[in-house]
This record gives sequence, structure tokens and C-alpha cells, in this order.
Amino acid sequence: MGLLPCSCPLPCNKYRSECQTKSTHHQSESSTSSSSLLSQPSLPLVPSLSFQPQSSSVYHQCLATLKGHSSYVSSLAVSDKLLYTGSSNSEIRVWPRKPPFSPEYSTGDDRNIVSTGNGGVKSLVILGDKLISAHQDHKIRVWRIIDESSSRSDQRYKCVATLPTMNDRFKNLFSSKSYVEVRRHKKCTWVHHVDAVSSLALSQDGTMLYSGSWDRSFKIWRTSDFKCLESIEKAHDDAINAIVVSPDGFVYTGSADKKIKVWNKKDKKHYLVATLTKHLSAVNALAVSEDGKVLYSGACDRSILVWERLSKEDDGVDGELLHMSVVGALRGHTKAIMCLAVVSDLVLSGSADKSLRVWKRGLMEKEGYTCLAVLEGHTKPVKCLAVAVSDSDSNSDYTCMVFSGSLDLSVKVWNLRVSSI
Repeated sequence: MGLLPCSCPLPCNKYRSECQTKSTHHQSESSTSSSSLLSQPSLPLVPSLSFQPQSSSVYHQCLATLKGHSSYVSSLAVSDKLLYTGSSNSEIRVWPRKPPFSPEYSTGDDRNIVSTGNGGVKSLVILGDKLISAHQDHKIRVWRIIDESSSRSDQRYKCVATLPTMNDRFKNLFSSKSYVEVRRHKKCTWVHHVDAVSSLALSQDGTMLYSGSWDRSFKIWRTSDFKCLESIEKAHDDAINAIVVSPDGFVYTGSADKKIKVWNKKDKKHYLVATLTKHLSAVNALAVSEDGKVLYSGACDRSILVWERLSKEDDGVDGELLHMSVVGALRGHTKAIMCLAVVSDLVLSGSADKSLRVWKRGLMEKEGYTCLAVLEGHTKPVKCLAVAVSDSDSNSDYTCMVFSGSLDLSVKVWNLRVSSI
């Protein structure tokens, strides 16, 4: 008899919640926000990054609370004009990115539902006029955006592709070399994910789509025709919860096996560059700085680790033996880190402690990081984040719109204005 799928909203293996002890069985969703989100011990051997006196001030305000989802909000994506939200019951909704927000959003109006599918929405990315969604049912779906100028089209988006495509499936169906062992006594063609697709990422030029899955693999898809180009099987020893791509093409995967792995491409194939092993529990979230030199990782151990790119002189072997070294941890959250986002010199984190934190990186290495603000208002864990700069000037002052999705079924819209002192 097979194991039953897990309904836990945590980014965990479907057979075990990594934010619980191994002997603890999954509990109902109503108790998840308390007992099953207990965090693992923090990282005593990793120093906290020094918090210097603030060189910036931040004004923050919650502009709106967007309601309508009947299940927890599991993914977000933001474009120039619109915000997309995905939920655990497979709905994708569209909202205006900027205020004013119509009062009807708080009444559960269903006219902004643009798609429904089979399986919860785990991740969303936007590519031109296409919205790409990853699902609990092992599939990736591509939707054509109807009208970027309107969030109230009253029309469902058309699904223009389901990955793997029919062409990919047919080409590999009759070749024995196309089959890989996915678990004991079970094989499947290499183009298929065989468990929830937990995370999506796009290359900087938008030509490649990367998907990470609880089946421990990640795959690379060509976005011109969504052909699967490569699959890295058994990339981790447990579920992959997060995948990000740096501007220079390095791929980072974070897993329930507590490890972060670094990958690069050579001769059209990805190979393992380094394994980063400081976390003591499942890695839930990853984010990379805009210049690709800093990686941030969040886990159930309540800490955000900061990794910095090593130089070739420091690394020793072609600059790729260690690749990155941990320089410290950002501490303040009291429960598991669930999501991360980076914009400019800001790092934003969402946690099972129901709060968001805004961290600012100093201009110089010795300046460390400063926690500028703690955003509170959600009544359950914060599951996903999206952020966009809405205004900036030559004096290093800028305004951000931050969107947070939660297990409380809502999305909050925050305005951040960061000013230099």
C-alpha cells in the first residue's frame, strides 16, 4: 500500500514534515500554524552579522488586505501592472499591483479568478505575455495572459501548454533509454516530475525555465517551445523546496536534506559545483542578490544565512571548489523562515512567526546588516513574498511595494519608503 499524499502547507517532503521531528505525524491544517511549525534549533556556530547604527530610515504602511481565496495563499508573482496569487486549492487570481484597491476585494468576489487546475499552486513566474505555474499534481502549466491592462477581465486564461508537452512525452515513450527509476520498482520517462513541483526560476534572459521538485530532481526547459532539455535526477537526498538562478547562470537548489547545492553548465550539461552545509534543518527558501555575489537561505532553524561568493584566490581550484562561504546569520524571527525576496540592497523575509522583516545591507563589508522594520498583521504564517521597486531617485531613496501571502488566506500589500539619513 502506498503512502498517502501530504496536505501540509509547509514546503516539506510529502511523506514527512521537515519542520517537525521525524516521529511526529502530520496534523490537520488548522493546527499547522502552531504545533507543526515549531522550528528546529538555531545555528550556534554561525555568528550573527553585526547590526550597525542605522544609516537609513524606513516608513512602512499596510495599504490593503486582499481577500477572496478560500484556501491558503501559496505563491505570488508581480508584473508591471498586475499581481498574481496562487492558492493551495489550485486557484490563480489577478489583482491590480497599485492602489487604489476596490472594496469588492474584501467580499470574496470571484471575478478575478483567471485559472483553476488540478493541484495546489506551488510557484508562479511571469514570462512576457505568459504566466507559468507549478503544481502539486506534478505538472507545470503555461497560461496566456489576456489583458495586462486589466485585473477584472472576467475571462479565464487559456492554458497553452502543460509540461512535459505532448511532444516530449511521445518522443520518450517508446525508448527504454528514456526511463529512469523514480522509486523502488517504479520507472518513468525522464521528462516527467513524479512529485509536486515546488519552485520555478527563469534565467536572466528568459530563455530557460528551471523547475525543482519534491521528487529530488530539477529540470531545465527551453521557453521558446517548452522542450525539456535536461533533468538532474537525485540532485538531493530529499525534497527540493527552492531553486534560484544567478545573473551569471549559477543554479542554487535548497532541500529538505538541509543542503544547498550549487550547479553550473558546461558543454550543455549541468554539473555540481559545491554543496553548502551549514543549516541544521530543511532549507525552505533561497534568494540571490541582483549582482549574483550574495546568496540568502532560510530554513526551519529560524536563521537567514548570508553566503558570499569566493574569489578564485580564496577558492583554490578554478574558483569553483567552495564557490560560496557563509559570512553570518540574520536573526530575529522566532519560527521557521518560509520565504525570502531581494530588491536593491534590501532583503525581505517571511516566517512562520506571522511576521515579515526588512533587512538592509550596508554599503561596506564591515557595515553588516540592519533590520529596518518588522511588518506585522498576518494572523498565520507568511508563506510567500513578492517585491517591486515602484519609485527611486538619485539620492538612494526609493519606494517598494511588498506583497505577502499567508496561511490566513489573505494577501497584504505594504508600502515601504527607504530614505538615507
